Amino acid sequence: MSDDLRSKGVKNEVTGAAKEAEGKIRDAAADITGDDSENLKAKGKTLEGKIQKNFGKAQQDADDDRD
Repeated sequence: MSDDLRSKGVKNEVTGAAKEAEGKIRDAAADITGDDSENLKAKGKTLEGKIQKNFGKAQQDADDDRD
């Protein structure tokens, strides 16, 4: 069960980091094009990624504390 929590944490951390990177790229593109709507969506994607990444880190920390 411990490995399951750790693997879920790693998966969430990696997926979150990818979403965060996607959001930053979309934000930069929106800045270039001046698309305010896309800019807001990009910031939302960046925030979603940060939250998921930090949740994954917390899952891994919880697994470490159980050992």
